[in-house]
Amino acid sequence: MITKKKTEAYALGQHISMSAHKARRVIDQIRGRSYEETLMILELMPYRACYSIFKLVYSAAANASYTLDSDETNLIISKAEVNEGTAVKKLKPRARGRSFPIKRPTCHITIAVKDISLDEYEDAFMTRINESVYNKSRGGFLGGIWGKK
Repeated sequence: MITKKKTEAYALGQHISMSAHKARRVIDQIRGRSYEETLMILELMPYRACYSIFKLVYSAAANASYTLDSDETNLIISKAEVNEGTAVKKLKPRARGRSFPIKRPTCHITIAVKDISLDEYEDAFMTRINESVYNKSRGGFLGGIWGKK
């Protein structure tokens, strides 16, 4: 029986008080980068969302070092996503006894970090398969079927 070793750790922040659109603006900049580079980017960006995301990235790295026994230099941000949460609804009193609704959006942020030192064998194996199957010059899958005119 083959057991697959776990190579990912994640941190989840729920009901963070900001819109998902503003958080995605920052998340798109850090997705796929190394852990150390991500921390530098988040410290230098001027957005309010950076602080919450910084704490989540730091927490995901701490989870990875505890559960996977990995070093922070080998971590990359493998998955970073933002989902909309519930909106906090309030009523603001206005003139003549009327009220105006206020919707305060929240979001859920998930950061997953992957240890690339634990996954070297699998990546090298998949790269070799992809090169042989999808390479046109060797008459692989794409060259053999769809390469004909």
